[in-house]
Parts: sequence; C-alpha cells; structure tokens
Amino acid sequence: MRQWTVDAFAAAPFRGNPACVVEPFDVWPDAGWMQALAMENNQAETAFLRRTADPARFDLRWFTPTMEVELCGHATLASAHVLFAELGVAADALTFETLSGPLIVRRDGEGYAMDFPADPPKRTDVPEGLAEALGIEPVEVWAARYVVALLPDAATVRGLTPDIGALHRIAGEATGGKGNIVVAALSDVPACDVVDRFFAPGSGVAEDPATGSAHCILAPLYADRLGRAEVRFLQAFPGRGGDILTRMQGDRVILGGRAVTTVEARLRLAPRSTAA
Repeated sequence: MRQWTVDAFAAAPFRGNPACVVEPFDVWPDAGWMQALAMENNQAETAFLRRTADPARFDLRWFTPTMEVELCGHATLASAHVLFAELGVAADALTFETLSGPLIVRRDGEGYAMDFPADPPKRTDVPEGLAEALGIEPVEVWAARYVVALLPDAATVRGLTPDIGALHRIAGEATGGKGNIVVAALSDVPACDVVDRFFAPGSGVAEDPATGSAHCILAPLYADRLGRAEVRFLQAFPGRGGDILTRMQGDRVILGGRAVTTVEARLRLAPRSTAA
C-alpha cells in the first residue's frame, strides 16, 4: 500500500498542516490497526479511505496518534488532494461519508473548496482559571465544540505560550467535550482578516497547525462581526502557518485552501481486516 504526506491549507511545502493519507481500501482494516498506524505516523491526523460503488464517493475516517475523531478539515482536504492529484480521480467533486455526515470537496482553481457544517458558538462566561492558563485575560469567551477565547490583538495570539494541561482541563469542563481551545483576534496584516491558533490536547495534539473544524466555529462568529460572508484566516502556528478562506452559506461553511504533497511512501505491512 502507498501512503502520502500532504501539507494542507498550504500553497508551498512545510506550511499548513501535514496529514498522512493511506491508499483507499475495499474493506476497512481493524480499528486498532488504523490507530497503531496513526501512532506510528505521529502526525496530527492519518486519514483512511474506503471505496464505494461510486468512484466519486468514499468513506473517510480520521485518527490522531491517540484516538479516532469525528471531524477533521485538513485531513479531508489532504484526502481530496491525494484522490485528485495523486490517484487521478476525474470527478469535479468528491463526497466523503464520515462520522459528521457527508462532506463534499470540489476543485476550486488551484485549490479546493470543502462544504462543512457550521458550528456557531454561543457567548459564555470566562471559565475560572482560563486567564491564568492563557497568561492573558480574554476579551470574550464563546463555546461550541471547542472553547473560543478572543484576545486583545493579533500580536498576543502569536506570542501566546499557554499552560496546555490547564487548558485541557478548563476547556473540557466548559464544553463537556474533549478539552480543545481556539484563540483569535482581528488581523494586523492586510493579507488576512483574523489571526488564530488552536490548542488540541483533548485530541492528543498540543497545538495544531491548520484546523478546518476550528474554522467551522470561527467562520460564523467573524462573518457576523465583519458583516460579510467571506473571511480570510491565518492560523499562526509557530514556524508554519495555514491559510484558510471561509464563506458562510446558510448553515454550512465553505472552507477553501490549497495542498501540497511532500512524501510518497510504501507501507511494508498488511492491514488486519474487520468485518465492519
């Protein structure tokens, strides 16, 4: 089997967020085997695809090094890139059946556009201990799947060195979820509208370089604040950074970005199959 490493939400290598994408299967491997391979890859996500009778429709699952997750934008983008650019699927659009429902990815110029469900946040009180964990008092706090802390300015977002363990606990208690948090502020550069970062200890990743699911929350929040459907985000992971364009479309978010293949590998092992 082949496997590709793809930098997603990036126009050039070594930016955006790397994801491993395994060549599509006809039958799902055993979940424990998939988890073990994701741990071996040690990337934020490893994506696994299963063929269907429709050549433009695939089942898709995502694994971090520690768990299977319900939604991952950058690994969906990476999967579409592999199918289009590496395996030559001729369709203009792909549909992925996932734990979050069907996700559609279309060719869009030099990049791709992904149709994801929006996750509008609600304003909430500042959780106890959050300011101490961040090292700065948030201007506002919102919550959806993840906690969203709005900070005073983009420079503060870039310079943040939070207590990851404390964030995990506080965000988990605030959302009743895994314990992940997004921080964001209006941009200080003309190339984008918002600068953000995503700390994901609840998903086994201290900080993620470019995160589609986080922008399903940020897109409706900032579209409302800026008074327009389209918002340009820079996820300012130190040393990399990812460029994500969002456009609100009813209760959906169109996530736009490019992707670059950096590695093609051949796996020297046979998967354990499952009847599921």
